[in-house]
Amino acid sequence: MISFHNNSGAMVALQTLGGVNSQLNQTQDSISTGQTINSAQDNAALWAISELMNSDTSGLRSVSDSLSLGEATVAVASAGAEQITETLTEMRSLAIMASSGMGDFSKYEAAMAKKTEQINSIISSSGFNGVNLLKTDVDGAGGTGLTVPSAISSDGSLSTLSVDGVDFEGSPQFDLGNRTAITDSASALTALGEIEGFLAYAIEGSAALGSSANQLAGQGDYISKQSDALTRGVSSMIDTSIEEAATKLLALQAQQQLSTLSLSIVNTMPDTLRNLY
Repeated sequence: MISFHNNSGAMVALQTLGGVNSQLNQTQDSISTGQTINSAQDNAALWAISELMNSDTSGLRSVSDSLSLGEATVAVASAGAEQITETLTEMRSLAIMASSGMGDFSKYEAAMAKKTEQINSIISSSGFNGVNLLKTDVDGAGGTGLTVPSAISSDGSLSTLSVDGVDFEGSPQFDLGNRTAITDSASALTALGEIEGFLAYAIEGSAALGSSANQLAGQGDYISKQSDALTRGVSSMIDTSIEEAATKLLALQAQQQLSTLSLSIVNTMPDTLRNLY
């Protein structure tokens, strides 16, 4: 029934158009932001879950950064320890040659002194980010090792990995500064025995640092995979499927045009009726 006072057809058409416009705005937002859920109003449950997972991902990224920093610190120290091992091997060769009695003993000793300086230089320059695992005082605060965050649990507790330093400065097992000076064959043999002990200490320390670096690298890979898995999980919940959204957008735009046309038609009905009188 057509009424001069109330155009019920126009009211229905207007409600339909309003609903279409609301869906159209929501679809446009999801396309522009790339997410179907941008606030708790869109879907409170999924929004809360995604926010919690995003928080976990952020924590994992911080742990990953710490592991990368720790790995770099240990890698620098490991390279230094390996270089010390190579230098000690060269010193052992010099001691063997000197013990044979061939050549000038003073030249052997001078070469030994240069190698010792080289080792001391390696120890001093093997620090990274204020931490030197080859020194007695690792961090300048009396530390003897490095503690690296390695994982974070759902309740916020933090797990760590510890890396022990290799003291090339003050360890009695590496008293390079008090090595026996080479003056003859007998002293060369004594120095050789001492260097063998230093070399064994350096090899053991190098192996330990290499193992720690590998452990940190492995944990870093795991944390990276865990972070990626969480990111994919959040994406599957809240990210927009562009293909579906684009199709829906075209359909809603068509509905909007039809609703506008319908509203225009029903609005002309009273005028048509009025022309009959």
